[in-house]
Amino acid sequence: MQGATQFFTRFILLALGVGLSASLAAQTYPAKPLHIVVPYAPGGAVDTVARVVGQRLAEQMGQPVVVENHPGASTNIGAGLVARAAPDGYTLLMASPTLATNIALFPNLAFDARRDFVPVARIGYAPLVLVVQP
Repeated sequence: MQGATQFFTRFILLALGVGLSASLAAQTYPAKPLHIVVPYAPGGAVDTVARVVGQRLAEQMGQPVVVENHPGASTNIGAGLVARAAPDGYTLLMASPTLATNIALFPNLAFDARRDFVPVARIGYAPLVLVVQP
């Protein structure tokens, strides 16, 4: 009878474990505040866009969105911070074309922009034009 009791106990524990893991997996995203890292100083165009996007995300997702400015080193400080963050989707980088050009400008970056980041959404587009006097 003792063998049947041990089997039953193990079966119940296994069933509880499966049920608990299923309930944890069923948690909806986002379950905590989002952070948008802006690698520029406050008040600029990218910061303004990040704050507008953050406000709309907060309204739609029902979680606070914190916009953090980490300027410096041609955006590499903010990008490095996001590259080192947990890859859980709660820390986002408001990137610009600088992220791509820095690959060529800084050969010893602490992160690999091609490997460490995944594009999520295109927020805007700003064409650049080079002009000269005729």
